[in-house]
Parts: sequence; structure tokens; C-alpha cells
Amino acid sequence: MSGLIDQFGRTATDLRMSLIDKCNLRCRYCMPAEGLDWLKKDDMLAGHEIVRLADIAISHLGIEEIRFTGGEPLVRADLVDILDGIHTRHPQVDLSMTTNGINLERKIDDLVSAGLSRINVSLDTVCPETFAKITRRDRLTKVLSGLHSAKAAGLSPIKINAVLLRGINDHEATELLTWTLEHGYKLRFIEQMPLDADHNWTRANMVTAQEIRDQISQRYTLTPHEEPRGSAPAELFNVTEPSSGRLLGTVGIIASVTEPFCSECSRTRITADAKIRSCLFSHTETDLMDLLRDGSSDEAIADAWRQAMWHKPKAHGQTKTGLGMPGFVQPERTMSAIGG
Repeated sequence: MSGLIDQFGRTATDLRMSLIDKCNLRCRYCMPAEGLDWLKKDDMLAGHEIVRLADIAISHLGIEEIRFTGGEPLVRADLVDILDGIHTRHPQVDLSMTTNGINLERKIDDLVSAGLSRINVSLDTVCPETFAKITRRDRLTKVLSGLHSAKAAGLSPIKINAVLLRGINDHEATELLTWTLEHGYKLRFIEQMPLDADHNWTRANMVTAQEIRDQISQRYTLTPHEEPRGSAPAELFNVTEPSSGRLLGTVGIIASVTEPFCSECSRTRITADAKIRSCLFSHTETDLMDLLRDGSSDEAIADAWRQAMWHKPKAHGQTKTGLGMPGFVQPERTMSAIGG
């Protein structure tokens, strides 16, 4: 039995599994105000198919952790059953989720009981007006309630994913960091990537990792975190109070565009319609739906997965100069249709 090894010697042990492409927000960097053409129910993985794929990934392919994404995974009515089905079979495997947090307060107890161990909540601002401008929805109060409920339920660490948009919230990095430090959350800034449905992304208009560090450094002292980064997407920094030298916590920056980390990537992705994506920016996919529904064995599905990952590109994008540079072609799928 072999795992998900590619031709450049990387091994995928981290599965990102999208459960649905729908979302109850309309974030400007993700989708248009009117939404998108959602997948039909029959074209999406059923709950039992998700559990089976997770079982194959763990039992045959060496997957050690699974993160559920979307769209918005809390929109799926059978989410608790999916978690319970996987956790019952593989209690040792870390099950986490990336969510916008809107329905988290109502569902958190059932999710934790079913096996959820960690969450990442997408939150780009703690200013109500800015939140409504970015997401096109007035839902900040519900997100904050969801975060506090997750903390009360004992989930740890609770990570915050934030994207800074030029001219909208690019001045709020320090404010957001201060808020997360005060509440005990782990903040991760993510450079905006060219995966928006409107195709309005430009490299020149993106807030870079260096700009984020420079802004935070006006208030706090940043020093590299002592633990090795490994295959983690975020580069971690210790956050210290300059006047006292007191360590306040950490902040992470995911610089997929300006400081890519492809050589250490350990991720494999499954979309909500059962497509394997070896890279977030792939232009090719391997469809597992027919194999799932035509009676193929678990080993046949595992073999198809291995083949797909063997051909994983050395780096994302199609040029040596990187994302958004001459020759780059944005994938047809948007972030909500891929899964973060």
C-alpha cells in the first residue's frame, strides 16, 4: 500500500474536502452579489459517499487529517452525520472545518459530539459596516456569537482566517490582531488569491504579506516563531508588546502569491462533486463520481487518487514568475467551487 506521493517527492497527508458549493454570504473576493449556479443535489457527493471517500483516504492512502470546507459546510443538513460516520471509524484522525460561523452557535454542541476537533472561522473585520461591505450581508453579530460558542464548547485552537482588501479593510490588520489576541483566537492573514468569480483580482491591487507585516509592526514587535513551519501554509510570528517585551501570542501569514510554499505542500483536495484537485490552481481534475457509483472497489478508487496526485505540478500557476504574472491563467473554478 502506498500513499499519495507525487513525482517531486511530496506526500499528501492533509485532505481538504468540500461538502457544498453554496454559501450564505457573498464575499467580494469569492463570488458575485447574485451568487453562482449551484450544483444540483444529485451532482454532489451524498453523505455516505463522503464517509466512504474519507475512509479510503485514511485506510488506503495515509491521510492523517481532514478539513471540511465549502462553500459553507454548515449549510449541509447532514454535516453532523458525516462527521459522526468518519469519527466512529477513525477516532484518531483530526477532523476540522473552515466556516463563516453564521450557524455555528446553533450547531456547535452536536458538531463537537460528532467528532469535530478544530475550526477556522473566516472573519475579515470586526467592524459591522466593513463586514457588511465585504460580505454583502449584515451578519457579524451571528459570527461573533458562533466564535464565542465554539470557545465555550472547548474547541482549541480556534483560528481566524482574514483577507485584506485594498481600500476596504486594508487598514484594519492591527485592529483585528488586537481583537483576536484579547479573545484568545489565532489569527491568520491570507493574501487574496486569483480565485474570485468576477475575475477582478490583480496582483498590483493585492495587499501583500510584507505590507501586513509592516502595518502590524507599527504597533507590535514581530519575530519568527521558534517552531519549524513544516508543511503548514502559514508562516508564524511571535507578537510582543514593545514597551514591556511581554509575549502576547502569535499571528500567521499565508503568502500564497508573493511567498509561495509549494515545495512543502502536503494537501490533496476533493470538490463537492467528487473531483480530485492536486493543487488549488489546477486546470485538470480527476473525477471519482463514476467510480463511487458504478460498484468500483475501494482499491480502484484509491489507485485513481494515487494517479491523480502523482501528476501534481511542481508549483501553482503556469509560469515561473508566479500567480498573476504574464502567462498566468486563472482556474475556471472559483474558491467556493473548489473548497479552501
